[in-house]
Amino acid sequence: MANLIDLLQSQLSDGLIDQLSKQIGAPQQQTRTAADSILSSLIGGLAKNAQQPGGADALANALDNDHDGSLLDNLNDLIGGGKPANINPRAANGEGILKHVLGGKKGGVMDMVSQISGLGQGQTGNLMAMLAPIVMGMLGKQKKSSGLDSGGIANILAGALGAQKQRGGLATTLITNLLDRDGDGSAIDDVAKIGMNIFSKFFRR
Repeated sequence: MANLIDLLQSQLSDGLIDQLSKQIGAPQQQTRTAADSILSSLIGGLAKNAQQPGGADALANALDNDHDGSLLDNLNDLIGGGKPANINPRAANGEGILKHVLGGKKGGVMDMVSQISGLGQGQTGNLMAMLAPIVMGMLGKQKKSSGLDSGGIANILAGALGAQKQRGGLATTLITNLLDRDGDGSAIDDVAKIGMNIFSKFFRR
């Protein structure tokens, strides 16, 4: 079975990034950088939710009811702001998905992605809302095509999270630290300090 990260990255073609860039009014490279960071944060959030008691079962039910992957066949309409035909509105509700997946960490993730990519917060928020349904759609498609139960879903997410950490990178490091922290008060400040330390080490080479 293909890694979830690779499947999601395959969706982010140059054409799709171009379309996303136009929608949020940003350069393509900044949009791609932000998109990669957003995917990392959503996978991390989903993986952590699935590790909670009852979390994997709740996620599996949500995928069965609202996210069968058919939305992936209508990405142009979705990103263009249209209403894809025959799609459950909840499947395209990016803001609702973000609330469930990231909860109180949404603001911190938005701040971090903006810092990493150089996008404004409004641009980052819009991009997050457009990408969230794609992540859920891909996960739902994998569940449906492979006949996965809640345990299988949890394993896919754990594998994707592990692959992210193995590949490393500044964005993954910062977002992982943010999602791992309890409480929302000073989390973004703590993670920002980690980022400054990484940048400092890089420029001292």
